[in-house]
Amino acid sequence: MNTSSIPASRVWAVVLAGGRASRMGGADKGLQTLHGATLAAIAVRRLREQRGGSPGQIAISANRNQARYAALQVPVWGDTVPDFAGPLAGMLSALQQCQQQADYLLTVPCDSPRFPLDLLQRLGHALTTAHADIAMAQAPDTEADGTPVLRRQPVFCLLRSQLAADLAAFLQSGGRKIGAWTQTHATVLVPFDAVGDDPQAFANANTLDELHRLETP
Repeated sequence: MNTSSIPASRVWAVVLAGGRASRMGGADKGLQTLHGATLAAIAVRRLREQRGGSPGQIAISANRNQARYAALQVPVWGDTVPDFAGPLAGMLSALQQCQQQADYLLTVPCDSPRFPLDLLQRLGHALTTAHADIAMAQAPDTEADGTPVLRRQPVFCLLRSQLAADLAAFLQSGGRKIGAWTQTHATVLVPFDAVGDDPQAFANANTLDELHRLETP
């Protein structure tokens, strides 16, 4: 396995937990539990356990129950864009926080509790090798007819922190789609389908039923 040429200390990471979670009945998704721990706590733990080192700072993007998230002993950042503008708003607030102190931002959602422990290594290696601005994960999936595909995982990104102003302008113009923004920058896609990779590493829980299914080993 290639290791990242980016020292972990130069990377900040954020757990995106600032959405409405409408498909989960409005419940605060990051505070739902799996095997006795909240999804946010699991995400923070997996970031701290990243091979090659923990990011220099780990934070949570949240717009509700911020005191409960802060109990995880990490900074909690709310959106600077109003009205629950989606994951890009959480990315922006994190980029604005880190742009003067870190060169890169790693983003992960709160609802994928098995994301890879070598996520930062592999995204970092791909970004520097390709001289890209953004590295985005791809994961195995299947089409409706059973055809295997590699699907983009846009909330699993490593971003250059200098992109903060550009993302702010995109959101100000009404943009909300991650793909629409990332396609305007040099983006490298990083497949997580190697032998030994967990095929369910990027499985997420958008509903309570999906969360309950993740309880099953």
